[in-house]
Amino acid sequence: MKTALINVKTDSGLKNRARAVAQRLGLPLGTIINNYLRCLVEEKRVVFSVPLVPNKQTGALLKKASQDYHARRNLVGPFRDAAEMDTYLDA
Repeated sequence: MKTALINVKTDSGLKNRARAVAQRLGLPLGTIINNYLRCLVEEKRVVFSVPLVPNKQTGALLKKASQDYHARRNLVGPFRDAAEMDTYLDA
C-alpha cells in the first residue's frame, strides 16, 4: 500500500478533543480518519448528524413528564406482564 499525506485545516480545539477520544478508544486519530474516508468511498455519501430538538409543544410535554416522574406523580405500574399493561391501557 502506498501512503499519502493529507493536510486538513481544522479547529485546534476540535483536533485535541478528537485525539483525546481516540486515545480513550485506544486508536490513533489517523486510523479513525482513514475509516471515515473508507466509508465515504464505499457508501458514496456523507452523513451529518444533528441532535434532535423537540418542538415547543413536545418540549413542554417532556418537561412536564420529567417533573411528574421526579415528584412521583401520575405514575402507573410496574405491570407484571404485557397482558396486565394491555388491560390497563384498554380501560
